[in-house]
Amino acid sequence: MVAEVDYLDLDGIEIEFLLTEASEEAKDFPTLVFLHEGLGSIELWRKVPNLISQGLGNPQMLVYNRPGYGNSTPIREDRPLTYMHLEAEEILPKILSSLGISSPILIGHSDGASIALIHAGAGFPVHSLVLIAPHVMVEAQSVAGIEAARTAYLTTDLKKRLSRYHKDPDSTFWGWNRAWLSKGFLQWNIEEYLPHIEVPTLVIQGDLDEYGTGAQIASIESQVLGPVESHIVVGAHHSPHLEATDEVVGRIVDFISQGVRVSREGSK
Repeated sequence: MVAEVDYLDLDGIEIEFLLTEASEEAKDFPTLVFLHEGLGSIELWRKVPNLISQGLGNPQMLVYNRPGYGNSTPIREDRPLTYMHLEAEEILPKILSSLGISSPILIGHSDGASIALIHAGAGFPVHSLVLIAPHVMVEAQSVAGIEAARTAYLTTDLKKRLSRYHKDPDSTFWGWNRAWLSKGFLQWNIEEYLPHIEVPTLVIQGDLDEYGTGAQIASIESQVLGPVESHIVVGAHHSPHLEATDEVVGRIVDFISQGVRVSREGSK
């Protein structure tokens, strides 16, 4: 990413972000906004944002760390079970408004994909959605995967590895883990937002995803009003964009390119 890390102050909360400038040929292209997973960060996207941007001619791109992640302000209290709703309906709109971004293409992974769905389903303007391993409901497999993550954090070097990317790895990990494993979270469900989404949507999932089954995709396919495309990555787990980068980036670039072309033709 050809951009310097910067910070945005949202009512006393510092948001760490990278915002690239669009190339001359991509000045009128929608901004790509990347929304990381439950333990993710700017750096943990690896090279994927750059590859997608390059494949599209280098439009403007925003990658940021949500509160509690990376070097953004840590959140040390327990997160509310509606934390993804808060991110989608309050924090993300403030970030986009502060940076002058309208109708972006949202590219979300896991929690980030769910945040993208809530944001679009709540009526905020977006051009299109790319959802990598999204969740619209809690499954037994989701709980089992997050229980396994808790065991790994307590018994392996996972905390040490997360400390490379997060200022306060304990608050990052436990804020996410305790929310998902709380009894009340078993009822978490965002399917009510799906019928309000009319923009083109691409869903990508690994066939070995340890946090969700094909029921997540089926729900999105059957309830989103706009056109939905799905892509299953054979042999991939919860991060198919890191496990099969060329395949996933190629699919995303094709989807976005086609969508932008169609929207431009429709506006003539």
